[in-house]
Amino acid sequence: PADAPSNLAVIGRYVLSPEIFPLLHRTEPGRGDEIQLTDALKEQARGDGHGVYGVLFTGDRYDTGDKFSYIKAVIQLASRRDDLGDELRAWLKEFVAGLED
Repeated sequence: PADAPSNLAVIGRYVLSPEIFPLLHRTEPGRGDEIQLTDALKEQARGDGHGVYGVLFTGDRYDTGDKFSYIKAVIQLASRRDDLGDELRAWLKEFVAGLED
């Protein structure tokens, strides 16, 4: 949406400090009647100085949860590999040329 709070996303990988575990024990179940890590992280961010830190990632991002995006990611990454790239790109050219028939 135009009024979104930011254009940032959580990739879903965490390095957690031991201080998170008591917070998880105190966290009430949320969505799906499950304890949500994000709820404990919010409390840790507001808390006693342990803080929550992030890394702003500026590289390529691939959505492998979507079938078509997954296929594109595999092809893009494989085409850059020294051991696969030349052979894959040659095959792709041949394959695509055959589609035009």
